[in-house]
Amino acid sequence: MTEPSINVLHVTFNMAIGGTEQVINQLVRHTRSSKVQHQIACIDSFIGEIGQALENEGLPVFCLSRQPGLDLALVKTLRKLIRQGRFDIVHCHQYTPYVYGWLASFGTGAKVVFTEHGRFFPDRYRYKAFMINPLMALMTPSIIAISGATREALSRYEFIPKAKIKVIYNGIDPLERDEEQVSKIRSELDIPEKAPVLGTVSRLDQVKNQRMMIDAFAELLETYPTAVLLMVGDGPERSALEKRVAALNIAESVRFTGFINGPAQYLGLMNVFLLSSFTEGTSMTLLEAMSLGIPAVATNVGGNPEIVVDGQTGFLTENNNKEAFLLAMLKLLENPGLWQACSRLSRERFNEYYSIKHMANQYTTIYHQCRGK
Repeated sequence: MTEPSINVLHVTFNMAIGGTEQVINQLVRHTRSSKVQHQIACIDSFIGEIGQALENEGLPVFCLSRQPGLDLALVKTLRKLIRQGRFDIVHCHQYTPYVYGWLASFGTGAKVVFTEHGRFFPDRYRYKAFMINPLMALMTPSIIAISGATREALSRYEFIPKAKIKVIYNGIDPLERDEEQVSKIRSELDIPEKAPVLGTVSRLDQVKNQRMMIDAFAELLETYPTAVLLMVGDGPERSALEKRVAALNIAESVRFTGFINGPAQYLGLMNVFLLSSFTEGTSMTLLEAMSLGIPAVATNVGGNPEIVVDGQTGFLTENNNKEAFLLAMLKLLENPGLWQACSRLSRERFNEYYSIKHMANQYTTIYHQCRGK
């Protein structure tokens, strides 16, 4: 007798372009089959670019509107959706969707899976978490963190028993460098052929601490005056960062590209990938850089030390330490042999731990286990 398919409803804020949304996108695409069917519910009034692309391919994506406070009408709408869709699994991504998905699933027979994709900075205790979360955790078959650091935070700040939390690293498809496209972008950005390119692909936001990155790069120019800093992304800090670049008189050495959909070939331009965040879960762009064999300099926060092996695939530095960040960049530029070794080991580590196949298999196993409970 053929086993019936598992119907999964993903509950998330939206499906715009971000780390959490990329994980859901990869998970849906790589586990979608006759045995696992997916639908998505976005609770923050819009679907987003990734959601629209999935919807265009025939995947049902629901746009719901969350009101301020505890929106009981949203709970009711989600509950109706769960019952009508006869979902086996309600997979909640991030804490707020978890609360709504948990409440809506209660009494429907659907089993809840909760994935925490990252934490705010600074993290903090909440008395409501102490009262509510242990009960929610007790009645949640599977709780997942995307890194050991995220697991620790869930246990410490959310009062969820550590033994209940499983770590599943994010997985992505490896990127492929297109030399013709890379050369074209280099020309469009007016980057000299032999100029060292250091860069990042990230939302321009205070939590990413790109100001420190820019300040460190300004000092690096004293040793490597032809170097270029490539800032791929957009966000609320862009204007402030552009003003900082102007104040340091390094505008000719910095390129702000704005938001780029599919920045693989921009990553392909980089000799060193930079991640200066105050906090991180599992950075998808850091994984993408690894898949291309680009050594990284990253702050030693969140999930970064589980991805970057210090001194082997790149360097980890103390949080918000400009001097350490500068020294790490210089080490990679000054020692071609070290750079080549880090590049090779980055690819190897990516293939071993962060492939999409590995992630998809783990989630599929969890779906089957939860339905059987």
